[in-house]
Parts: sequence; C-alpha cells; structure tokens
Amino acid sequence: MILIKLGGSVITDKSQYKKFDREQAERLCREIAESGVPVIIVHGAGSFGHVLAKKYSIQNGYTDPEQVQAAAQVHHDAMELGMLMTQTLMDNGIPAASVSPGTCFVMEDGRIVPDNLEPIEALAKMGIMPVTFGDVVMDRTRGFGIVSGDQMMELMAEMFKPERVVFVSDIDGLYTANPKTDPDAELIPEFDAGTLEQVSSVSDVDDVTGGVRNKMESMLRMCGEGRDCVLINGTVPGRLLSLLRGEDVTCTVARM
Repeated sequence: MILIKLGGSVITDKSQYKKFDREQAERLCREIAESGVPVIIVHGAGSFGHVLAKKYSIQNGYTDPEQVQAAAQVHHDAMELGMLMTQTLMDNGIPAASVSPGTCFVMEDGRIVPDNLEPIEALAKMGIMPVTFGDVVMDRTRGFGIVSGDQMMELMAEMFKPERVVFVSDIDGLYTANPKTDPDAELIPEFDAGTLEQVSSVSDVDDVTGGVRNKMESMLRMCGEGRDCVLINGTVPGRLLSLLRGEDVTCTVARM
C-alpha cells in the first residue's frame, strides 16, 4: 500500500478563498485509479483552510472571541473540500469516505491525541478508503488549533505501515531555494537530516501549517527500513501515475 498526500497547492488555488481545482483533482484521482495500486489518501486544506485560518490565527489557539466564528467556518470549509475530493475519487471508481480529524480526534498543545482510530480502521477493513485532511481540531490546552495534512500523514503512516509515502505538490521536489522566485534554485534529488540547512522555508502563499522545513522533517520521520518518502510535482500530467507504476520520475526522495 502507498500513502499519498495530495497537497492543497495542487487541488486548490491557495491564493484564492475556496478555489477548488476540479480539473487537476480529477486528473490526479484518475491517475491513482489507473495505476491499480492500493493507496490511502490524505489531502491538504489549501485555500479552503489556510486563508481564514491565517487571518484569524486559528493555528495559535483561542485568544479572542472573534476567532470562534472563523474556526467554525474553517472546519466547515475543510469538510466541504473533503466531500469534493471523495466525490472525485468515487467518480473514478474508488470507494472513499471523508473523515474529518475535527470529528475524530482532539489535540494536546498542538499534538494529535490518537485515541479513536476505530472509524478509520473499520472503513479501510471494509474496502472503503478513509480520506482525511487538514482541519480545525479542539485542543485541550489551546482551545482549538489546526492539524495539518502532514500531521495526519504521520498518523496514517503509523496506522497502515505503507511501503512508500508520496507527497504530491506543485513543484518538482525540494530545492536549495524557492524555484518560483529564484532562477538559481537547484533541485535536491535526495536528502537526509543533514540537508535541512540548504533549504529555504519561505513560502509564496499563506501557510499556517509550517511550510517547507516542517514538511521535510515530517518526511524524514516517516522514512524507515525499506520505506522511502517521495515529493513529486502533481501539476505534470502522468507523473504520479508513472511513479505509482514504479517508473523513474523527477522527484526528491527522503532517506534516513
């Protein structure tokens, strides 16, 4: 089984509030279906989550009553994107159910408390893909917070022990600098913990869940004996399909 994170940058336009990229999401789901490979999917919240979460600092916890309405709206919007994604998967013949972290888990000072895994496990056992995502989650210490798609990836990796972990983004892999703004940025084909200082953590858009550096650290934590973690560009047609079929593609691979 392969665990896949469809980044918010490839299924939404993260610069526009609630802008779903239906065409790209449809193509990626079709590539997954055509591969014939068993997968579990997590997706980012993209512009359905980051825009309002950033504006009202939801990721920092409860500090002002004005945040309450915004937190509820972010949760609602994230669930809306979840439904759009599962419908797209089902349209391509993949039985899927959207599982909101905000209705399954709580957090403790920013960390998920995974004490209710049964709904996710039961869906997978039944042959229905549990699809989860970044979301607002109640926090015992902070009141509420944001659980990122990357945090959910780590939890799902621990649960399902995938053979490979794939992060699908809007760039070819990890670079020495931001390739969208720096023409001298160089692709890093493979990295380990010693590579972190080479990579810029600057982001072009609002991102309340940590950006590039946190993603690298998350990828490294998910690596293990016999398991690598790959970052590829999902905006290139056919690249995800090729990777799932075991072909060599342009990407960055994290190794311990």
